[in-house]
Amino acid sequence: MVIAIIAILAALLLPALARSKGEAQRISCINNFHQIGTAWALYLPDNGERFPDRRDLKNSLGYHPWSTWPPSDPRAGWSAVVLSNLLTSPAIWSCPAILTSPLLARQECTQFYRPGQSNCFTTYWFWRFDRPDDPVPLDDFWGKSIATCVSDLRLANNPQAGMPGGPTDVQFAVDPYFPNTVPTVAPEINGRAGHPNGYNTLFLDNHATFVRDSRLQ
Repeated sequence: MVIAIIAILAALLLPALARSKGEAQRISCINNFHQIGTAWALYLPDNGERFPDRRDLKNSLGYHPWSTWPPSDPRAGWSAVVLSNLLTSPAIWSCPAILTSPLLARQECTQFYRPGQSNCFTTYWFWRFDRPDDPVPLDDFWGKSIATCVSDLRLANNPQAGMPGGPTDVQFAVDPYFPNTVPTVAPEINGRAGHPNGYNTLFLDNHATFVRDSRLQ
């Protein structure tokens, strides 16, 4: 009888504990984005109010445009290098939910940015720094001010980015996610993300939030 009661209690408590753990990971990830956004806010005034043009780092760290999803390579290793004096802890660059997920082993999700240092990697994506093309595409932000980023993104008419009204509408950094509406996504990660039913994102005005996405589990 005692064992049966314990089993019933465990069945009731384990889902609640899993939800609590997931919520704590989501909040920790949002905190990472807040710190990354603050670092960029400190970087820009000292650098002519422009983002760096580090397409060289994009290439040297291993630019890999995917034939599945994402369609380019938004991995953020270059950003971890640029902001290394402002953000000294490698842990800031990884979503804690991804660290305990099969997605960590996916090359699309992880990028090492310091050779020989296994703890120096990022699991975040920076959508608007996803190609090292020359010239810089309208929907990429290399070397641009925030105002130019917004105006160029409007001109690009990118259906994924929409038509932003200002920095508050522009997704800057996101957790990796793999929509179930993309037929080329591998079955084992179809509809998967680090967080259930959506992903965290940092916007160009430095606010961060959780975005629900019906294409994700």
